Amino acid sequence: MNKTSRTPLWKPDPALLENANIKKYMDWLFVKKGLYFNTYDDLWHWSVTDIESFWESLWVYFSVKKKDAHTQVLNRGKDGFIGTRWFERATLSYAENVFKNKNKKRPAIWFKSEGQKLTPISWESLEKQVAAVASWLKSVGIRPGDRVAGVLPNTPHAIVAFLATNSVGAVWSCCSPDFGNMAVVDRFYQISPKVIFAVDGYSYNGRKFNKLEDITLIQGAIPSVKHMVVIPYLDQDCDVSGFISWNDILMASAPVLEFEAMPFSHPIWVLYSSGTTGKPKAIVHSAGGCLLEHLKALVFHQDVRPGENFFWYSTTGWMMWNYALSALLTGATLTLYDGSPGFPDINVLWDLASVAKINHFGAGASFFNACMKAGDQLVHRELKTLRSIGSTGSPLTSEMFKWVYDHIKEDAWLVSLSGGTDVCSAFVGGCPLSPVYAGEIQCRMLGAKVESYDENGNPLIGEPGEMVISQPMPSMPVGFWNDTDDKRYRESYFTRFENVWTHGDWIEITPYGTVIIYGRSDATLNRQGVRIGPSEIYNVAESFEEVKDSLVIYLEDQDKIYLFLVMNEGMSFTDDLAGRIKARLRADYSPRHVPDEMVVAPDIPYTKSGKKMETPVKKILMGMNPGSAVSKEAMANPGSVSFFESLLADKGK
Repeated sequence: MNKTSRTPLWKPDPALLENANIKKYMDWLFVKKGLYFNTYDDLWHWSVTDIESFWESLWVYFSVKKKDAHTQVLNRGKDGFIGTRWFERATLSYAENVFKNKNKKRPAIWFKSEGQKLTPISWESLEKQVAAVASWLKSVGIRPGDRVAGVLPNTPHAIVAFLATNSVGAVWSCCSPDFGNMAVVDRFYQISPKVIFAVDGYSYNGRKFNKLEDITLIQGAIPSVKHMVVIPYLDQDCDVSGFISWNDILMASAPVLEFEAMPFSHPIWVLYSSGTTGKPKAIVHSAGGCLLEHLKALVFHQDVRPGENFFWYSTTGWMMWNYALSALLTGATLTLYDGSPGFPDINVLWDLASVAKINHFGAGASFFNACMKAGDQLVHRELKTLRSIGSTGSPLTSEMFKWVYDHIKEDAWLVSLSGGTDVCSAFVGGCPLSPVYAGEIQCRMLGAKVESYDENGNPLIGEPGEMVISQPMPSMPVGFWNDTDDKRYRESYFTRFENVWTHGDWIEITPYGTVIIYGRSDATLNRQGVRIGPSEIYNVAESFEEVKDSLVIYLEDQDKIYLFLVMNEGMSFTDDLAGRIKARLRADYSPRHVPDEMVVAPDIPYTKSGKKMETPVKKILMGMNPGSAVSKEAMANPGSVSFFESLLADKGK
């Protein structure tokens, strides 16, 4: 990399260098611990080598509200990762750490939707609602460890239901209402929830979607569900007979909100990340791990401060919803939006940023790409309060970096993040003390020992390799639900390199300490931050009599899903078939599952053990030399690769 080509797009001004939260933490480490770090890189190195001291310093620095103190910071599992326990004997409540920030000077939440104007929710109102729902949960027998689920949009109802669930020590899980019934059942059936909170319907892109019939089907498909609570959201006067009314719960008198203190490693929520085969993996995260990780990420790596307004466009089905709600831990006000980011036009979220005086604005990279393509349709505004712009979900290209500074705000700090559902956070992200360069993520985040390995497990600098994490973090999963002997957990991250977490990204750590993400290195599709298992798409595509076989590839640089189809003898590919496949994927799973292009192929590459070869095909389509991308000796049908090689050749013409 040529130094002369690295002209920064942004530099921190003297005030930020002096007042950034991470600078205050470094000063605190010097005063309280006698630790002096001249640069961020020095601080990062300490955080990933003396990991016990680092994570305990956060526990003290953030004044985590607890009931019982810890006796040991770190008790490593036998292989260094799985089975690792943090802050043993400590007990706490995530919800209690949220409500310690309540005050009367500013709202807890700002909320806007396609059909509702910007509305504040006070801390007093939030607390009363959470207390009412928590009291009801206890009255119907919900106890610590029980599962409570939601089929909810990104509204205050979801925040209330989660905080109530957490306050009684139960475990939360949520799907967005745009998920099809099968996608919801595949996820919730695994964890056996006793209660589900759901909306009667929702609006998106100016259209209304009624969910009452779907709710009935979901309830019937999950035997563990004892209580289905319906929130009148689409229609305030909807008939909720046969269900429990959310409004009735809120109207009941509630005692003072109490908090059940649970062990640090007690589950806080179950998130879902699809692998390449089978049902979506139910990933269990710990309350203490997410609490510490999110405080670190939001306070240090996004510089969120008390009294600021934090916004991240998300659905409840994306881990960024869980991440964003943790802004409440920092004393910031959480801004929520429910609806399409392009309705009535591409300006809707930027209008929200202006009116709500948002300080930190975040969205998926695909949103910024859509704004860039909108051209003159995007209306310029000053956005005086905006300090940072966050992006994640897929790599942000150099062109998009420059576009943000040219068309959104020239003095905003652009924070590109990359992490995943697996840790409900980011491994690499922003540093307010460092410049921003086009196409580069500023740093490896504190406590995350991110490295790039070659095929033989040797660390690389200045060239792409496999992204690994070589030290445990508190927000790594406690485990997968119903995963006997941690078999799926181990297979997901620890088969590539011994005792090292392999994340599935292609990554380059530059000589300057910045990071470049090239995309997924495994077969999982990561679209708009939501990881999609190819098996979900295969189940639908191959259920049609016309289709013999299929292969799905997601190319991050294009933000496109390609579905390759092999047709049965005598059958042909038609627009009607394409429409039926898309409709089924949208209905059974979600709009994100719908491919952008369908291509007829003569054959699908397989290994000799009978596995589809998504990753080698993806590498070929991304421009890698076919000889390096695939070992034909390991293939059952080596001739099948030639079709994909020809696609690459055609692309290069």
